[in-house]
Amino acid sequence: MTFVQIIEYETNRADELNAVFAQWMKVTEGKRTVLREMHGQDRDDPGHFVDIVEFPSYQKAMENSQLPETQQVADQARALCTSGPRFVNLEVQREQIKES
Repeated sequence: MTFVQIIEYETNRADELNAVFAQWMKVTEGKRTVLREMHGQDRDDPGHFVDIVEFPSYQKAMENSQLPETQQVADQARALCTSGPRFVNLEVQREQIKES
């Protein structure tokens, strides 16, 4: 069953945080279990961000979480946040995709 993690946080150092995430993408190539990631900035509160990360399963998400590179980026990200991160962990019950 697909697993989705929603990560909500606030920062006034978005450029630095984006560089940390870009580095994580580079060093975890071929190792990470993320299927898809969306990064959003709140239009009404520019310091508020939400990431939506999709994994094939909860187990694969936990494998990804245990990567040393993931642990390192989590520590770096927390240091750049003014609030959070806050995690919401979801087992996908139903998914509908718009047909072309």
